[in-house]
Amino acid sequence: MTHAAPSETPEELVPLIPARSTLFFHDYADLNGDGREDALLVVESATGKEDDDGQRTLLIAVRQSDGKLKIVKRNEKVVYCRTCGGTMGDPLTEISVKARTITVEHYGGSGWRWGNSFKFAYSRRDDTWQLVRVEEYSFHFSQPDNVKSHSYKPPRDFGKIDIADFDPDKFQGVGPK
Repeated sequence: MTHAAPSETPEELVPLIPARSTLFFHDYADLNGDGREDALLVVESATGKEDDDGQRTLLIAVRQSDGKLKIVKRNEKVVYCRTCGGTMGDPLTEISVKARTITVEHYGGSGWRWGNSFKFAYSRRDDTWQLVRVEEYSFHFSQPDNVKSHSYKPPRDFGKIDIADFDPDKFQGVGPK
């Protein structure tokens, strides 16, 4: 996964980056199916403090009819911070942005390794991106073939969860069915 360097930040994204934040990742795709190229950004806090854990926020910017991007959704929990991976380091392994679909994947741990994948798809009816699948797995590094995994899907495991409301620690049984 490539990270954005300040010199590589597209000019149209600069006004979308919150104060005291830096652009960590960005990609373009038609995220809402309207035929226009939208943008997904991940920004990282840049407080300048030594103990800053690199909190990350996912932003969805939809291209308006005038061609400008407008942030319509944000989530401060779906992309883990750079120190949230334990001894494995930064847990973020991939962000996949495709037409009407966003997937965020992590991997981390120490003796016990863990990983997850959160997939969101655009709902034309609800005019938002909703959680459609969660994959979680874990194993002890001494037994890498003994993987415990679980897949969660709506409506059995959770109802409609808007990307802005998604909390990786509290999604089971949440949302209207």
